[in-house]
Amino acid sequence: MTTTRLPDWVRRSIGTASQVSTVEQIIKKRGIHTICEEGRCPNRAECYAQKTATFLLMGPVCTRACGFCQVTSGKALPLDPEEPQKVAESVFLLGLRYVVLTSVARDDLADQGAGWFAQTMDAIRERVEEVSIEVLTPDFRGERDCIARVVEAQPVCYNHNIETVYRLQKYARRAANYERSLEVLATVKALDPTIWTKSGIMLGHGETEAEVIETLRDLRSVGCDRITLGQYLQPSREHLPVIRYWTPAEFDHLGAVARELGFAHVRSGPLVRSSYHAGEPG
Repeated sequence: MTTTRLPDWVRRSIGTASQVSTVEQIIKKRGIHTICEEGRCPNRAECYAQKTATFLLMGPVCTRACGFCQVTSGKALPLDPEEPQKVAESVFLLGLRYVVLTSVARDDLADQGAGWFAQTMDAIRERVEEVSIEVLTPDFRGERDCIARVVEAQPVCYNHNIETVYRLQKYARRAANYERSLEVLATVKALDPTIWTKSGIMLGHGETEAEVIETLRDLRSVGCDRITLGQYLQPSREHLPVIRYWTPAEFDHLGAVARELGFAHVRSGPLVRSSYHAGEPG
C-alpha cells in the first residue's frame, strides 16, 4: 500500500543559503552540473560547508529512465570537450579536498563514458595537489574494459549503487540488474584490491528487512567495503511512489547490522545519499 504522508524526519532542509549560492554560481557560470543540484539533495549545504561536492559528468540527460531518478532521461547531449577542465577549475575555486564524480548513463558512447571519468580525474589532479577522488559510476553494462579504465585512474573509492533488493530490481531500475551490479563491484576488487568499493540501497519501494539484510550480505560477498542506506523520496507524481517510510530507529538498526557484517564505512539514515560524508571515516 502506498504511503503519502511525509514524516517529520524526512522533511528537507534548504541549508545555509550562502553556502549553496557560492557553489551554484561557480558551477552555473561554467555550464557544468552537480548531482547535488540536479537531484536537489537535502544535504547539499552541509556537504558544501565540509568542502565536498558530487559533480555530474557528461551532461544532465541520461540514456536510461529509472523510475526513481529525477535526472532527465532522453537523447544524450554532445560531450563538452572542456568539461574536465571546468570541473577541475571548480574544485580548485571551491577549495574541495574530497570530490565525488558521478555521471548519467551514456550507453550511446563507445566506452560508455569510462574514459571521461579518467580524463576528469587527471584534470583535477593537475590543478589540485591534495585531493581525494571517489567515483560513482553506472554499470557500464558490466564491460570489464570500461571498469578497468576507471580503476586505472586510481580513485580512492569506486562506488556503484545496487539501489534496491533483488525482487524489486526490474520495478525500480529497468535497464540494470542485480547480478551485474554485484559483478561490477567484484571486478573492481579483482583489478585492484586496494581500492575501496562502495554501494547504496534506497529504502521505501516495498522491500522487507530480511531482503535488505540479504542484499547487504550479497554486497559483502563480493568484497564491498562501504555502504549507504537512505530513504527514497518521490521526486514527482511521474516517479515511483513511496511504499513505506522507514524510521530513524530502523535505519540505526540496519546500520548496526551492516557493521556486524563487516562494512568498514556505514552511513544509514533517512536523508543519507550516496556521497553523504563520503570522505570521513566510517
